[in-house]
Amino acid sequence: MMFSVLNVARGRGRVPVLGVVVSFALTGLVWLLGQRLHGIALLPDQGASWYYWKLPDPTFWTRASAWAGYAAHQVVSWGLIHHAQTRVRRYTGGLHRVNVVALAANGAFIALHAVQTQVFYDGIAQDVSIFSSQGSVVLLLVAVLLMENKRRGLFFGRRAPISADVVDFVRRYHGYLFSWAAIYTFWYHPMESTSGHLIGFFYMFLLLFQSSLMFTAAHTNRWWTLTLELMVALHGTLVAVMNSGPDGVWPMFLFGFLAVFVITQLHGVGLSPAARWWTAGTVGVAVLAVYAWRGFDRVDEVVRIPAIEYLLVAVLALLVWAPLRLARRQPAAIPDR
Repeated sequence: MMFSVLNVARGRGRVPVLGVVVSFALTGLVWLLGQRLHGIALLPDQGASWYYWKLPDPTFWTRASAWAGYAAHQVVSWGLIHHAQTRVRRYTGGLHRVNVVALAANGAFIALHAVQTQVFYDGIAQDVSIFSSQGSVVLLLVAVLLMENKRRGLFFGRRAPISADVVDFVRRYHGYLFSWAAIYTFWYHPMESTSGHLIGFFYMFLLLFQSSLMFTAAHTNRWWTLTLELMVALHGTLVAVMNSGPDGVWPMFLFGFLAVFVITQLHGVGLSPAARWWTAGTVGVAVLAVYAWRGFDRVDEVVRIPAIEYLLVAVLALLVWAPLRLARRQPAAIPDR
């Protein structure tokens, strides 16, 4: 992970290290402000489908403040993406004016959410399922796998038989989907200071930073984008350890996402065959070591996340392909004379 971050500064299409530093600083601010929230009374945990950090007695204003903030953030983000696609449409080594505006807008909405949490506490979690927040991030990761199929393939450098029209469509409009996934998840949670929240908010800050870099060379830097993809392995593993301890399901997240890395993501950054073999071998040895202690009867945990992600790639490809196919088969309208 650190190797990826260090390569950002050296690689083609440099990503400002300041963005990562600011994300750390913002995470520290979340922790600091979160100390004022310890006195808020919450309901007892009610299981995996229950989101713990929400008020027992929400009001109109606690709900409206979260949804209004989310909606405004989302509309502004989509508007900036549309402006960039229709007015900018070219990549540059520096920042366009729209990037500066996007960075400022995301900074303003981060500040707004911090104030909203201090005053009203609740995020939009009060009204939507915890699985919708998790699912939005999964959908983002799956869309990345699909749209990068043409460049790095899906299985050990080999492309999956996905229509070029489908890949081009996802590449063209992915910004809207990724913006929704990041902003929806960002406003789902109150700015609490638990370790899990802090790791998650740091990841969200990085994704919001990335979304602000549209049409810059930094936005497509392969080491940078790989780092963002791998962050989910770190986040999922640490949260699982915090919630369930060392005997919990953390290997499913760690080795599941690392399996996707070895099968797909590893083949998109120009590493030599020897480097890829060594990397895959290291992951394999780690799997053997952990399950020698954990029990090989549980080794099926490793394949659950890759199986789900690759199945969802196929589902997403089909969902995009079907309307595109239907649109091509529609007869052209006859113009009025």
